[in-house]
Amino acid sequence: MLQQAYDFRDESEALYQLMEPLADAEFDQAMQFKGWTLNDVLGHLHMWNWAADLSMQDEAAFMEFIGRVMADVKSGTLRSFEVNWREGLKGQELLNTWREFYQSMAERFVDADPKLRLKWAGPDMSVLSSITARLMETWAHGQAVYDILGVERVNADRIKNVAVLGVNTFGWTYKNRGWDVPDVRPLVKLTAPSGDTWEWGDATSDNTIEGRAEEFCQVVTQTRNIADTGLIVTGEIATQWMSVAQCFAGPPEDPPAPGARHRAVS
Repeated sequence: MLQQAYDFRDESEALYQLMEPLADAEFDQAMQFKGWTLNDVLGHLHMWNWAADLSMQDEAAFMEFIGRVMADVKSGTLRSFEVNWREGLKGQELLNTWREFYQSMAERFVDADPKLRLKWAGPDMSVLSSITARLMETWAHGQAVYDILGVERVNADRIKNVAVLGVNTFGWTYKNRGWDVPDVRPLVKLTAPSGDTWEWGDATSDNTIEGRAEEFCQVVTQTRNIADTGLIVTGEIATQWMSVAQCFAGPPEDPPAPGARHRAVS
């Protein structure tokens, strides 16, 4: 059983429960993330969930789909492709379509071989990495929804999947920017939502990151600037990493400016 598939389902379900009471018009409100609307977030999550599932079910069909995505992006934008792909779905109809799919998708992934290699828009990845990436995307984009609705997020220990991804992409963050990867990996010591302690790295390291797991996950997914967290960062390497940490694929992106991402106050 692939627990990450259930974690993905549960994180998606938490986001669904947040949006389920909303009226259709509320899905058009712009958020702090690049001016996306709630419809944009749902459409993005739904299309790439669908693509990840297709990659596991039918590699040839997935490659044809990615070919269309790449061709369209050359003459337009990924956002316009996603809008066209969902064929007018929005609001509650889009919300329920997304939910129906992620529920069935989780069941297909839970019994899959976690080491099976899958094609993707970037490098191939394992089934385990694929569903973990979908969980991370759901959690990260979900933060913008919690923020604009002014709701304080209550996390569960399943965010450990995001924290592990953040730790594991230490080297990727540097390579993606064309920088040399430091020989020293910082110690990461986090307090989980449950109160447990999660720790990675050398306990004797002079480079350390300590604090709440939620805030570490926010930094590596670039939903918060490090300055807007209570994380305690010590050492030049740890400080540099946290200033540009990026656990998601794609070209280098900079974190939001201090204060740019926050929970709205009604």
